[in-house]
Amino acid sequence: MQRLGSRVAAWLASTLLAAAATGVPPAARATPADEARACTPPREVAERFIGADCEDCWSAPGEAAAPAATWALDWIVPGASADAPLAAAALPEGAARLAELERDAAALPARLDWSLPRRPPLRLAVLAGPAWNGYLGLQLRSRGPAPPGARAYLALVEELPAGSEGSPIARRLVRAVAGPIPLAPDAPSLELRALRVPETAHPERLRGLAWWVDGRQRLQGIAREGCGSG
Repeated sequence: MQRLGSRVAAWLASTLLAAAATGVPPAARATPADEARACTPPREVAERFIGADCEDCWSAPGEAAAPAATWALDWIVPGASADAPLAAAALPEGAARLAELERDAAALPARLDWSLPRRPPLRLAVLAGPAWNGYLGLQLRSRGPAPPGARAYLALVEELPAGSEGSPIARRLVRAVAGPIPLAPDAPSLELRALRVPETAHPERLRGLAWWVDGRQRLQGIAREGCGSG
């Protein structure tokens, strides 16, 4: 995504600062206990990819529920047809992510598992501001030295409980992505982005998420809105 114009950037900065000062969230939130459970630092992250043509992949019983220390990112990769069953939630960035990892988009579904370092050199934090004109502002803060080639991503994910939208398992469905975002090698950095809220998403289930990858595209750290990165 391109950088925002000065007017939108000013709005984004002011709303994010207001949200930080008041603690007012952009939409209805879960209970504090639910939020605390969702902030359990992950030790592993699973990236799950399915094609937009494979409705059965979405509704298959699949795997058992992941433990709290494992987070999942669900990607729907665009298919050959715009009329594919899952096309409304498909993202070109899902195909781009597969290409970065040298995985064939034709060989779906696919899953990649990442073990996160216990003491990562770089840590991220995410703040979300109120929605405006169909967009939601996200702020990314990083601290610690960024390894050579490290890049970050900001995303809106829709947190789907098991049994919702026809999925028997809980998902963190990636709905919008900004990045790659270069990171300063030896200084804290602050980035602001506005991501469009998908028309088919439930705004109350959207959360800001950020992750970073190393020069080999391996996922090394992840942070949820209101939490810190593990």
